[in-house]
Amino acid sequence: MLDRDITNTSPMGWFKRMKEGITTSTKDKKEIREGLWYKCPNCDEVIDTDEFTKSLYVCQSCNYHEKIGSHEYFDILFDDCKYTEFDENIQSGDPLDFKDTKKYTDRIKSTQQKTGLKDAARSAYGNLDGKLIVITAMDFSFIGGSMGSAVGEKIARGIDMAIKKKCPFMMISKSGGARMMEAGLSLMQMAKTSAKLTLLSRANLPYISLLTDPTTGGVTASFAMLGDINIAEPNALIAFAGPRVVKETIGKDLPEGFQRSEFVLDHGFLDFIVERKNLKLKVAQFIRMLNN
Repeated sequence: MLDRDITNTSPMGWFKRMKEGITTSTKDKKEIREGLWYKCPNCDEVIDTDEFTKSLYVCQSCNYHEKIGSHEYFDILFDDCKYTEFDENIQSGDPLDFKDTKKYTDRIKSTQQKTGLKDAARSAYGNLDGKLIVITAMDFSFIGGSMGSAVGEKIARGIDMAIKKKCPFMMISKSGGARMMEAGLSLMQMAKTSAKLTLLSRANLPYISLLTDPTTGGVTASFAMLGDINIAEPNALIAFAGPRVVKETIGKDLPEGFQRSEFVLDHGFLDFIVERKNLKLKVAQFIRMLNN
């Protein structure tokens, strides 16, 4: 048993730094700006955001392709990041007066304010490797890239612009499928866009379809799979119904990599998979091949 009295020992002494100069005053602390680092959700690698941007939003450790939007794809594909956007003010109405947890009109308005987008697709034309092309790209950040009337109209008008300018049309798909708030009107866009692509084919103009992560539902079942050439980014989810729904329906475990782009390629639904760093080169090669 200890014979010294420890009852007066202050616990604060355990945490007090006694050596002069060790502590740092609040005014001398350096704050690190947010957004300087990116943590890969696939391998947990921490990457400098500037380097990550230069690598086209692809992790250099595991090749994970981060989801990006229409703005980034336009900058990657169009020469010198120069392009002309058109029909930018098209947006969905609310013909069904739909309401779930909130009114559809309020959901659209809040998403527009959050993303700066009018709807889940944008269209633009410009030069790709010196050749004119029209590109329509979807944005997953806008209600999951869901296909509503406005998206269908944007794609249809994008095809019309390609026919008018007599140039190739490229579609970049990224979608959770049909927009349930528009019910049957959303499903009608499948037939509408498919019919427009028939007109593009009759004009002998190429259609390039790029499927990115994720491309699902009615988008996969229509325009996304109708390209003269269908390409995809690595490890992109490409499906009609999601893997969980399929597993519950058939009551069996699914093969490894089921519905990922590599699996879809092996089963004949894609022409090839292209990494983002090679995307512009591959599209340019395909256009030159068709022109010849």
